Amino acid sequence: MADSAEPSPAVVSVGAATVDRFYDVTNLPDPDGGAFAREATERFGGVGANVATGLARLGRDAGLLARIGRDDLGDRVLADLEAGPVSTALVRRGAGTSTHCVILRDGDGERMIVTAGDSTVRLRLGDDDRAAIRAADAVFVTAYAPDPVTAEIVEIAAEDGGPALAFDLSGPIEELRDRGTEPSTIDRVVETADLFVTAEVAAESYLDRPVGEAVDALRDRGCSRGAVTFGTEGATLFDGGTTTEIPAFDVDATDTTGAGDAFTAALTERWLLGGADPEPAGRFAAAAAALNCRAAGARGGLPDRDAVRAFLSDRNV
Repeated sequence: MADSAEPSPAVVSVGAATVDRFYDVTNLPDPDGGAFAREATERFGGVGANVATGLARLGRDAGLLARIGRDDLGDRVLADLEAGPVSTALVRRGAGTSTHCVILRDGDGERMIVTAGDSTVRLRLGDDDRAAIRAADAVFVTAYAPDPVTAEIVEIAAEDGGPALAFDLSGPIEELRDRGTEPSTIDRVVETADLFVTAEVAAESYLDRPVGEAVDALRDRGCSRGAVTFGTEGATLFDGGTTTEIPAFDVDATDTTGAGDAFTAALTERWLLGGADPEPAGRFAAAAAALNCRAAGARGGLPDRDAVRAFLSDRNV
């Protein structure tokens, strides 16, 4: 683990770093149904780690704020992080089982995810964490972060001179209950965040209305800038009264795991931090997500800026 005295990263990403156990199955089972796993592999993931790595590969000085257990899973997660481009100064270890995921993946790259382990649920901010967040240009937090953590980060971001806040409503409310950010805190995030990202299922769950009404509903709640993502159907970006439709790129997907995190990282880098207009920022983010789908694992295909630019150039975008 890096020395906590090292300079604070320009972007702090808050959330889990995990071991992902992939099972390539004959089919994604229905309730009470089954499937056969033809192959099992392990890779590394976690929304916080994925977004931090995506930002770092795009050239941003990024650090991860996370908690892992003092177990074999934690050893492997930490070794992987330390071999990568992300600062681990804010990664700590403690009691409990390191967060890990079981991912069922079918032949089309579609997947189902079950998360276990309590190391992330036990994450709380310390003085070093608060100082690093205040010193950063931006902080990213996923809704899977524990509610006390998200609530405190929102108030730090709201301070005079506080960092820009990017937030990903990473799952539906029923999935977040007792492990992630509570609806009342999400309400506060919506009013405060400089970039609010949500997928369609999470948006419908939180807003309790059809996803087609999500942009207007978020605006009504005080959201200034955000993105609603629709997987292979693209995304809708909104900034004030402006709305921009971003189509997804058609690629032969090896694995869609982490595509949303790649999109969020690239959108944060290009739109929030880079100051690009919505359309080029959205196209850049869609290209990053498409490239990540070409490799196995949640961050196996995360691109650098040159790779994204080449991808867009090849498509005359």
